[in-house]
Amino acid sequence: MFDSLTSRLTQALKQVSGKAKLSEDNIKDTLREVRMALLEADVALSVVKSFIERIKERAVGQEVAKSLTPGQAFIKIVQSELEKVMGEFCEELNLAAQPPAVILVAGLQGAGKTTSIAKLARWLKERKNKKVTVVSADIYRPAAIKQLETLANEVGADFFPSSVEQIPVDIARNAIAHAKQRFSDVVIIDTAGRLHVDADMMDEIKALHAAINPIETLFVVDAMTGQDAANTAKAFNEALPLSGVILTKADGDSRGGAALSVRHITGKPIKFIGVGEKTDALEPFYPDRLASRILDMGDVLSLIEEAERKIDKKKADKFVKKVKKGKKFDLNDFRDQLEQMRNMGGIGSLMDKLPGMGQMSGMVEKQVNDKSLGQMEAMICSMTPRERRYPDAINNSRKRRITAGSGTQIQDLNRLLKQHKQMQKMMKKFSKKGGMANMMRGMSNMMPPSGGFPR
Repeated sequence: MFDSLTSRLTQALKQVSGKAKLSEDNIKDTLREVRMALLEADVALSVVKSFIERIKERAVGQEVAKSLTPGQAFIKIVQSELEKVMGEFCEELNLAAQPPAVILVAGLQGAGKTTSIAKLARWLKERKNKKVTVVSADIYRPAAIKQLETLANEVGADFFPSSVEQIPVDIARNAIAHAKQRFSDVVIIDTAGRLHVDADMMDEIKALHAAINPIETLFVVDAMTGQDAANTAKAFNEALPLSGVILTKADGDSRGGAALSVRHITGKPIKFIGVGEKTDALEPFYPDRLASRILDMGDVLSLIEEAERKIDKKKADKFVKKVKKGKKFDLNDFRDQLEQMRNMGGIGSLMDKLPGMGQMSGMVEKQVNDKSLGQMEAMICSMTPRERRYPDAINNSRKRRITAGSGTQIQDLNRLLKQHKQMQKMMKKFSKKGGMANMMRGMSNMMPPSGGFPR
């Protein structure tokens, strides 16, 4: 996420990171690079101008001059100003209303409204323990109603049926009445995708908003449209009293212009960020964490929270006990680790959140990516239980059978067995005294100078 912005900013800030003293000249050079990085990331010009001005003002003041490490102090200022541009802190949904709390969702055609509603329903159900009813007031696209029904079933939300013959205001009122009867905590109303220049459509959503008076009015916008996302959100905000923004498709956006422009231009907070196609790929928007990720400092807090939610604790505890007892790390264990990694969002998601990995993630993903993880799992699943426990028993004829069964090549299997051997050695070090230090040394030895995994 935002790879090109991360790459440009970290390169620009390297110039000052180790400086014992900062002069106006080297600050000026660095700020020029930072300005170019932001403009290339499609951040709105007004945002770039005020951002650079604030950094310049703070950098030439006492804050940096009195620091023992001026270079680091400068980077801290950049991080702090990035957070301010995006809103400083996470603004949660306001659900303080007599149930059901009504959330109205608006946005352009193709921005990902319906999928975002399903993701939000799942997030409310799993993280906030809320009963959620969803309804589609999109009377122009019958497929939208069916799509929402399918997604509601997938995430375990209550779906209120509607049809294209109905009026959006009636659909919404009936859905709220139904949600009250079902004792739902939240009702989320999907609306038709519209262009902000379409006066009739805008009048329709204004009437809908006035009729139901939602506690939250969220605007869904595609991150890949860059600063246009912020301008569109601003136009909608002039027609509707928006309470926040959901930024979708952030995982496909290497620039980051929308994330850095929306709050400044609209004055409205980004409340959620969509980071994938699956219904669990929605995260609350934390400006401080995203600023760290943009500057390649990682996002360990989000990684820990994700691990808490998605890692099978029983399996993890069993695995740790096994390793501590010095038992052999077999291919069943290896497959379990691959599965846990996939549950955590795959290689890309993990790399994005680890400090200092932004510059390496491209190289690492060329070597080991989500496709290769799937191949590894397929090869292990093609083995007999005995082969998984005793990989040394896998001879050439067994290799041919395993690769034929998994649709892979002999060299793929050889690579898997080699990586397993290295993991096995690492786990052996972990079981001894000073285990974690030994294990970290083992991991660093596994990484060749290029940053890729062994092949």
